[in-house]
Amino acid sequence: MLDLGYVRNNLELVEQKLRMRGADPAMLLGDFHALDAARRSAITRAEQLKARRNELSQLVGVRKRAGEDVSALMEETRSLKDALDGLDAEASALDEKMRQSLARIPNLTRDEVPAGRSEEENRVVRTWGALPEFAFAARPHWELGEELGILDLERATKLSGARFAVYKGAGARLERALIGFMLDQHTMQHGYTEVLPPFLVNSQSLFGTGQLPKFADDLFRCEDGQPFVEGEYRENDHWLIPTAEVPVTNLYRDEILDESQLPICFAAYTPCFRAEAGAAGRDTRGIIRQHQFEKVELVKFVRPEDSDAEHEKLTRDAERILELLELPYRRMLICAGDTGFSSAKTYDLEVWLPGQEAYREISSCSNFEGFQARRANIRYRPAGKGKTEFVHTLNGSGLAVGRTWLAVVENYQQADGSIVIPAALRPYMHGMERITANGK
Repeated sequence: MLDLGYVRNNLELVEQKLRMRGADPAMLLGDFHALDAARRSAITRAEQLKARRNELSQLVGVRKRAGEDVSALMEETRSLKDALDGLDAEASALDEKMRQSLARIPNLTRDEVPAGRSEEENRVVRTWGALPEFAFAARPHWELGEELGILDLERATKLSGARFAVYKGAGARLERALIGFMLDQHTMQHGYTEVLPPFLVNSQSLFGTGQLPKFADDLFRCEDGQPFVEGEYRENDHWLIPTAEVPVTNLYRDEILDESQLPICFAAYTPCFRAEAGAAGRDTRGIIRQHQFEKVELVKFVRPEDSDAEHEKLTRDAERILELLELPYRRMLICAGDTGFSSAKTYDLEVWLPGQEAYREISSCSNFEGFQARRANIRYRPAGKGKTEFVHTLNGSGLAVGRTWLAVVENYQQADGSIVIPAALRPYMHGMERITANGK
């Protein structure tokens, strides 16, 4: 969430940044000046009446002690109370309207983020690894997985519907191996603390990281409470998490951290659940876009002055997983129109998939600056200062496990349809060097 004072004092810049995202400032901001003026007027009038009420209370006491008639003063006091009740209600309603208005405004992208409206305008920052060359026609993972008996999409559809998968035999073991490998690298080599959070969160948590209210239709909600209403964020309703970013970032919601604790770096494995309401008809083959998938997520809480450097480091930590697996990839700087709602700057890592002859996203690494911290009220106390400040939050996939799985399958495929196991994963596969027919 953006700071109200910042929006008020920089409205022209905010409108310009919204247009860079492809958003209509009028739709998001409405008549911001009129709403802000009405809110401030109600607050000012309420303060004036409170000052007059306090003055009358003192005057009543003085005149009572002097034996004077105070009935007129008491009547004015009662009238002021009624007026104050009305003004307080008006100010409260305008406060809520302003809060909801600010909650719908996306973060402002950094100046170095390129203009653009779609992924076609994202900028290649760097590439790594040579693209594999095959003496045969490379095949997609869904064909290879089915023939090897390690991926069953047909039975998954029978169980749960479209966009689900069943991994079997060495396919299931490969998924588990990737999770263990990623967690070990991030905790033992990169310095993150592993955390296993709940897979169900309340709406307050989803508001804190920016999924609510904008992306309610992309989430799975449990029917254990009242229907979701924008502006009502409760502690006793439950949603399946779309990413570990949500529970891990909210670990410190409504808390004040000591500067000495920062940076705090967490790595979390969780399943993730997304309705993908806005993705109808996209990636219908294979496991590129699933309703349920596994991910290892990296989350950081840092001082504002450190967030740029920590963003680069987090991105390098994710890239290192791809390099150890020897999977070709490229880093993309995401343009303004393709940047996520809460992010100020995002790098996407895209892995090469030879079976599809395309790079596909495997990680998004974002710097949210103080946007999420303001929504979730996560602050820290700088050393030597009395006033608290909002931390900066960052997160990135380290990596999306299912997409890493299919990248291994497609990049390490052999002419006979078998899959060579990357050397870095073999200890996690109990020494298995190759997946052959029947998933063994």
